[in-house]
Amino acid sequence: MSSTLVADDFTPAPSVLRTVWDSPLYRGATLSLFLSGLGGSAVAPQITLFLVDDLHVSLTTAGLYYLTNLTAPLAGYLVGARSDRSGNRLGLFRLCTVAGFLGWIAMAAADRAWMPFAINALMLAFSLAAGSQLFAAVHDDLRGSDSAAADGVVSTVRMALTAGWIIGPVLGSLLAAAAGPRALLVAAGLLTLAQMLPLGFTRSGALGAAAVAAVRESEHAHGEPEVSRRPGMRRMLPLFAFTGLFLLVYAGEPIKFGYLPIYMRDQLHVPTEVGGAVIGIQPLIELILMPIAVIVARRIGMLRLMTLGAALTVGANLCFALTGDTVGMFAGQILMGGVWGVFAALGIIVAQRLLPEAVATASAVYITSTAIANAFGGATGSLGVATLGLPHVFLASALYAAIATVGMAALSRSRHAHAADGRGHPAE
Repeated sequence: MSSTLVADDFTPAPSVLRTVWDSPLYRGATLSLFLSGLGGSAVAPQITLFLVDDLHVSLTTAGLYYLTNLTAPLAGYLVGARSDRSGNRLGLFRLCTVAGFLGWIAMAAADRAWMPFAINALMLAFSLAAGSQLFAAVHDDLRGSDSAAADGVVSTVRMALTAGWIIGPVLGSLLAAAAGPRALLVAAGLLTLAQMLPLGFTRSGALGAAAVAAVRESEHAHGEPEVSRRPGMRRMLPLFAFTGLFLLVYAGEPIKFGYLPIYMRDQLHVPTEVGGAVIGIQPLIELILMPIAVIVARRIGMLRLMTLGAALTVGANLCFALTGDTVGMFAGQILMGGVWGVFAALGIIVAQRLLPEAVATASAVYITSTAIANAFGGATGSLGVATLGLPHVFLASALYAAIATVGMAALSRSRHAHAADGRGHPAE
């Protein structure tokens, strides 16, 4: 079954940016996700330093901190399931942001080594579900729209998160150097809480409930059985398959960020400023390519384009593992910019379309899967460096990406491709 999208026949597309700006919901979600990316990326590179320097945790123990992220998918599923039953997207979004604020403030006040681990597992895990509620609210508002701008709206909202991740690490390092890591943790908490401000008193309860009702009404009209508000495991299998393949692509990221800077510094002797440029070029390319990915996906199909993205991941990691020079590092990072330009723009859209009757659950499963990927990739990196060494540890990332490429290609030829590309529900 072909997954090729047919372009709208010469229908002028409405301005995506105008559509986003004119809607309080879309505009607010965009600004909120920018603040989320800003706060998250500012603090992420400093956590290990905080644990080691302020709480005197060993490097080995500090590495275990990231395993506490494994509670995030469970928290995301619970929040998503509750959202799909109640339709109260933005109410749960606000609760998740408050949990994140309290978590970062508690982290800043921590004076025992075990405290950050418990805080991350029990409080910050729920804060990761905030973004999934915004995407669910946007999906509800766009539901039933045949406009060519619909996918562009989701992509534009998602681009704000990437923009925050470009700026955040620089600001975070400056603040940590000037005022210390605890001040940075407080700032992260304030930025998390500030995510509520752009949305003001916007409500989405009616939108969520209407979306559930629309699914039921559509199924009755076509003589199909009514779906339950909590989809069964069989119904969720396409979403789990897609998310698992995405996880294999993402698993190379913790390996890259953990070991590529060390490899460039210690073995390639790359100057610090050049190494920074290598790391920084990826999100820049990603941001440029995200709107292009939406346009291309309309013509060739989302899953076909994501298959190409997974294949680019193979090429990028082979550059890291085999080239042995600065040009190869830049080439690998440019390819990775292409990878995330595709997945960042389209991933959340595909996840929601694979489970349209429970979009908050789908969004949460997809978004929080990065926590599993970080743990999986981190463990692979530790074992890979010990057995393969640098730079050949990146061959493991290439292998995972090759498996994901084959899986995405198979998924793009399945009956679920039509749902992913927005042309109907997959056959049961």
